Amino acid sequence: MVIEPDSIQPDTKDWTWVLDRSCPECGFDPGSVSRGNLAGRIAAALEPWPALLAADSCAVRPQPSTWSRLEYGAHVREVTQLMRRRLEQILTEDDARFANWDQDVAAVEGQYGLQNPRDVAAGIVSGGAALVTAFGSVPADAWERQGVRSNGSRFTAYTLGVYALHDLAHHVWDVTDGVPTPDGPA
Repeated sequence: MVIEPDSIQPDTKDWTWVLDRSCPECGFDPGSVSRGNLAGRIAAALEPWPALLAADSCAVRPQPSTWSRLEYGAHVREVTQLMRRRLEQILTEDDARFANWDQDVAAVEGQYGLQNPRDVAAGIVSGGAALVTAFGSVPADAWERQGVRSNGSRFTAYTLGVYALHDLAHHVWDVTDGVPTPDGPA
């Protein structure tokens, strides 16, 4: 399958608003997330991916301008790794500065749509387990440590986790045509 780099419009939204209010698309409610349930919620949001990537049609785009399940899965795998690294920075660096990450460039350069679905699923499982462990291990006195994204958005360890959880849950919603996962909207 050949994927035209310009067939997907870059996502230029600043999704940090999901830290303050519910997502009207996927139903994510940031008020339902606590430090105590964050790691478990991340694990639950990642659980559907191996099955979602097992279908023979997972590499087929539903529309030329919409990522396939495989492309979304590769993105989710990258998000688990990126968020774990950013959490590590927050926990080990004072006023951590996050390098810029352009998800659209990463998708094209990484040829997300041409990757092996089993490898992507395995990457989600391993990257997800590391992310769950990382958020499950945040010391009680470290949740308010901060980091800054390249666009100036500030995160604490906690809000980074909430932001990551929304991203992961939202992408399950994206590829299931808005049908909630077994736990309902995240």
